[in-house]
This record gives sequence, structure tokens and C-alpha cells, in this order.
Amino acid sequence: MADQEKKASGEGGRLLGWVFKNLAGPATVDNAVQGGSQIQRDLWKQDLERRKQWSREQRERKRAEREARRAEREDRRGL
Repeated sequence: MADQEKKASGEGGRLLGWVFKNLAGPATVDNAVQGGSQIQRDLWKQDLERRKQWSREQRERKRAEREARRAEREDRRGL
């Protein structure tokens, strides 16, 4: 035990270390955006922007539907 390094309290014990090393493993960056060519990075950015735009459009569509339902309910109450 004396030759073992001191571990921080959040590092866990031998079992957790084995699980991480053999099952989870360290994060890999093979073929990640940082490792690709400039064209690949640009395409990735364009794809990300399209996905964000789609999400914005979906949120706006749902918001408009909610507003329409709310206005319809208020109209029915007023009659």
C-alpha cells in the first residue's frame, strides 16, 4: 500500500478504475472535427447550423400552435 499513489477522493477505488479502463475507456478523438480537414470542418458547421435552424423552426411552430389554441379557448369563453 505504501507504493500506491494517493488518489483524490473522487477517483474511486480499484473496481471503478478497472471499469473505467476496460469498459468505458478514455475519450477518443479519432476522426473528430478537430482532426478533419478544413472542408470537413466547414461541412460539419453547416450541418450544425441547419440542425439549429430546424430546431428553431420547430420551437416557433409549436409556439404558434399553442398561441392558436389559447386564442381559440379564449374566443369560446367569450361567446
